[in-house]
Amino acid sequence: MMMLKKLWTAPIHFYRKFISPIKPPTCRFYPSCSQYALEAVEKHGVVKGTGLSVKRISKCHPFHPGGVDHVPEK
Repeated sequence: MMMLKKLWTAPIHFYRKFISPIKPPTCRFYPSCSQYALEAVEKHGVVKGTGLSVKRISKCHPFHPGGVDHVPEK
């Protein structure tokens, strides 16, 4: 199970290390969507964590106010 989480989160870690630093900060949420995704998978597992992450990313548009949005507890 731990191996699946590492495999699933590897692209997020890659994004945070290599792509995010070259882009200007534009996230309208705290924590950032990538941090949220990592926390969601850690707290809820791959399936539910991915679902929560997709839901969060779908809110990332100019018509949503953003703000503080923590991963819900189990």
